[in-house]
Parts: sequence; structure tokens; C-alpha cells
Amino acid sequence: MNIPSELKYTKDHEWVKIDGDIATVGITDFAQSELGDIVYVEVETLDETLEADEIFGSVEAVKTVSDLFLPLSGEIIEFNEALEDEPESVNSDPYNAGWMIKIKCSDLSQIDGLMSDEDYKTLIGA
Repeated sequence: MNIPSELKYTKDHEWVKIDGDIATVGITDFAQSELGDIVYVEVETLDETLEADEIFGSVEAVKTVSDLFLPLSGEIIEFNEALEDEPESVNSDPYNAGWMIKIKCSDLSQIDGLMSDEDYKTLIGA
């Protein structure tokens, strides 16, 4: 199970990479393995400003559809359009090619509420 130590994590199995006030978000290796083969990623909130824990999109796998929850408040400034043609990159490379959105964070103090890699490993029993 790949759980990079430089990232932050949520209880909803999303990873967050912080770069200044921009956060890149995707789902974890654990989440993609639980979902199975991902066939579609939907994000209809581009250019919208949402609060933390609001639904920003969904991931559709062969057997299920799962909502995606915003880990930090802010404006969704970018969607990984490569996922429209290659949603399976979320399965094969969840932390690089499989990233989903970028957020311009409105409250950087919320980062303190995210989980470390060690906390996330405890959550999933790794």
C-alpha cells in the first residue's frame, strides 16, 4: 500500500498536496483499490467556491459510485482533464497522473485538521 509521507489525508480517503495556497487533491491508493476499476470521474464544480466537506464530484467504478468530498474550503481552479479519457490512471497512478482537482485554499488553518500519513495508516489498519 503506497501512502506517501509528504501528503496529508482525510477520513474520506483523499490525499492532499499543499503548495503555498494551492492544494492538489485525489483519492488514495487504498480508496482506488477498494473501489476497483474506475471508469469515470465527474467534477462539475470547476470555478466554484465550496466549503470543506462539501461534495465536489464523484468517482464511478464498475460496481459502485462514490462521492468526493472537498478536504479544504476554497475555489476549485483546475480539473485533471486527462481523466476524461483515462480514468483508469486513478487506479494505476493515484498520486501523480490520477490527481483530480486543484483548490485555491481560502483558509490555510484547515490544513491542521488533515491527517498525517501515520494517522491515515492507523485509520485503514496498514
